[in-house]
Amino acid sequence: MSAWVLPDHIADVLPSEARHIEELRRDLLDMARCYGYELVMPPLLEHLESLLSGAGEALDLQTFKLVDQLSGRMLGLRADSTPQVARIDAHLLNRAGVTRLCYCGPVLHTLPSAPHATREPMQFGAEIYGHAGLEADIEILSLALDNLRAAQLADPSIDLADARLLKALLAGVSLTQLQMSQLHSALAAKDSAELKNLAKDFPQDVRQGLLALVGLYGDQTVLKEARKVIPALPGVHESLQNLQCLADHLQGAKLTFDLADSRGYAYYTGVRFAIYAHGASDALVRGGRYDQVGAVFGRNRPAAGFSLDLKALVRVVRPRSLQAAIRAPWRDDGQLNTAIAALRSRGEIVVCVLPGHENEVDEFLCDRELIKVADQWVVQSV
Repeated sequence: MSAWVLPDHIADVLPSEARHIEELRRDLLDMARCYGYELVMPPLLEHLESLLSGAGEALDLQTFKLVDQLSGRMLGLRADSTPQVARIDAHLLNRAGVTRLCYCGPVLHTLPSAPHATREPMQFGAEIYGHAGLEADIEILSLALDNLRAAQLADPSIDLADARLLKALLAGVSLTQLQMSQLHSALAAKDSAELKNLAKDFPQDVRQGLLALVGLYGDQTVLKEARKVIPALPGVHESLQNLQCLADHLQGAKLTFDLADSRGYAYYTGVRFAIYAHGASDALVRGGRYDQVGAVFGRNRPAAGFSLDLKALVRVVRPRSLQAAIRAPWRDDGQLNTAIAALRSRGEIVVCVLPGHENEVDEFLCDRELIKVADQWVVQSV
């Protein structure tokens, strides 16, 4: 095998795509800053027990592991930045009130999350800690949508669910981990027959509610129907009301609901959302409320957030125009060099054309040139 062939699902990012990803990164971080989110940069490498503290089996399987040559301890290459940000909030900042943090950097996966996905996503995310109210859920979802607008994504679709709904239905039922896993699998597959079999010994109102969940997916009329067919067990009304409040706040957005969707049931503790777009094979953004994310670090306080992969996002948004630049000759001329330095100090891109390469095409659109007129270097349109 050739030495330059990369591993499966790992790829170089070439100039045009890299430029677009970098522009998106800056736009998304600027938008997060406008909301008051502070940038943090957690390390790519951590002690494994810290990196996987409180993480589910899926994250453990997605994490590359190696031995630290300095200490002999096991290290992990992060597969998700959220646990690291929770650690920062809990142990390094340790603020009493609300903390808003954002991040952007590569993560590594042992396996691709989808057939054509990369194993090295460029993960962008935002987290808000310290507020248990629905206001934090609304803010984090609003930021996610404004980030997609900044990326010029057309017509996103938002899918909403609430982890508390199923927890409310099962509050009085004792289940083993295997039974819980089987129950979630049946709900995900919309398998009424399997669900009926699994719930045959449950109280009647619980069984009725679980079977009703299977058909509760679609537009906002789902919430109205859910109030009719799901028994009014403690917590059910609150969960449905939270979803209705979010729907009211997102007037004009394309919304769907799937009340049987329990993905991330071991992780999410409240509202969960996924944002889809035309051309993407899977959700571009996933997020919601995960109040227990900091518990393993000693601070079990409210938390909500979202994350996305810039590499996946760049494939479905409109390509951006090349950056306008100024072409200049390469010459050992003090006056010319002073003029070029002055232009660059004002933020202009100045590409010096090396001798013999005057007609080569590059990543920049040179719509002006620096020429000498009456002993002065001036910029003129091409």
